[in-house]
Amino acid sequence: MSVPPRPTALLCALAAAAALLPTATATPARASDSLAFGPCPDSVPSPPAPDRVECGRLTVPLDRNDPAGRRIEIAVSRVPASGTPAERRGVLLVNPGGPGGSGLPYAVTKRAKLPASVRRSYDVIGFDPRGVGLSTPVDCGPMGGLFTAPGTDPVPTTPRAERTYLTSLRRMADDCAAGAGTDTLPYLSSEQTAYDMDAIRAALGEPRTNFLGVSYGSYLGAAYAARFPHRVGRMVLDSVVGPWDWYDFDVVQSRAMLRARDTFFAWTAAHAERFGLGAGADAVLRSYLRVRHGLAARPVNGFGPAEFDRAVYRALGRTERWAGLADGLRTYLTDGSPDGLRPASAFDSPQSRNYEAANRIVKCADGPGPTPREILADIHRTRRLDPHPVLTGMEASTCAYWHHRPNHRTPLGSPAAPPVLLVASAHDPVTPIEGARQLRKVLPGSRLVVLDDDYSHGVFASRGNVCVDGAVAAYLVEGVVPGADVRCAGPGLPGMS
Repeated sequence: MSVPPRPTALLCALAAAAALLPTATATPARASDSLAFGPCPDSVPSPPAPDRVECGRLTVPLDRNDPAGRRIEIAVSRVPASGTPAERRGVLLVNPGGPGGSGLPYAVTKRAKLPASVRRSYDVIGFDPRGVGLSTPVDCGPMGGLFTAPGTDPVPTTPRAERTYLTSLRRMADDCAAGAGTDTLPYLSSEQTAYDMDAIRAALGEPRTNFLGVSYGSYLGAAYAARFPHRVGRMVLDSVVGPWDWYDFDVVQSRAMLRARDTFFAWTAAHAERFGLGAGADAVLRSYLRVRHGLAARPVNGFGPAEFDRAVYRALGRTERWAGLADGLRTYLTDGSPDGLRPASAFDSPQSRNYEAANRIVKCADGPGPTPREILADIHRTRRLDPHPVLTGMEASTCAYWHHRPNHRTPLGSPAAPPVLLVASAHDPVTPIEGARQLRKVLPGSRLVVLDDDYSHGVFASRGNVCVDGAVAAYLVEGVVPGADVRCAGPGLPGMS
């Protein structure tokens, strides 16, 4: 196996071998009358001076095919570029993922992590996608008991439990139809949000959309490229969702989670003196199952198997959370308290309720759902791989009972779009790397930047890798498209000090 080149050597090679994208316009952005900026709500943090953030609202049609019909509001934020007018490359729309993630504060929080050259070059534009946050938020009420604590065990193992599982999915679909309205469900798709993105571009007076999308944001960027290929500027899709139906993606993810959990068990066993959960992966697994079985038999203050699986699902996605997960397991085994596993914010908070509602509504609007028979067959197959899977991410299962059946899938990618940059972690369990490889097929000429020996979700301006951040910054600022895919040396698994 070849050793990845050093970052400095890599960037020199890129400059020599790369094609150059056309330089984006350097003229200042002009806000149209339809998007006037002013103070932001309290949910948007202020960047350090002299930078500033400003917010506005844009009115768009609920249905792009009916521009004279019902209209909704899209909340937009902007942090102006910090460089000179000559350095300016335009606007960079950003999306943090989901579906359901609020992008309004992301203009500030993500920008703070971007390389200085990118901050100097772009006005960073955040927005809450339709149905999310301050953009005509949706509500699905109780969502079939999703917010009941403790929740029902999310892994059905008997015919009776399977019937209960399917009933909860049907009730969730009913609750979303009642809460959001069947007249709204069809129009909260990623395709409709892509039209909103182009409306933001037009309102800002920009000829092209430059975009940084992470996780679901990569799907959103691909949807924009499908509808507006000739308006795509420089597009970075990080931690890529593959061009699959959402249910199929959820199945792929659930099995990647098993691999990540096995890695976590082995890592925890390698630090047995630190965590005390066992000196081998099998011993750590037994400790893990003691916790889960104990919480299933006797939940503690509303924390049962559903809450446990959500905590595991979240922790497996970023290796810096692994120590906290291991400590939480040990604390429960020591004194019976699951407090070390509880999330910092309540799962039934208004923000979480909106996220979970928008997540299902968008996924079910983007294409056809599974059948109940397919759902159970896939659970059986996953349980044959491991009898104790983590099914928390199987969000599109409720689409089996959805009250609106989309007549087409949200289109993704286009051969007419310019080359985009795809970024992936080699062992990301949330968006497995195969998704990036598959999405590239519908975005010809694109390049893939891979962080090898990495096990986390979210790479660019997130993992602190000079090689990745340098390659992406060169693309965004100078238009440097690598002549070939880029491999960067990753950090490996966390060490113990």
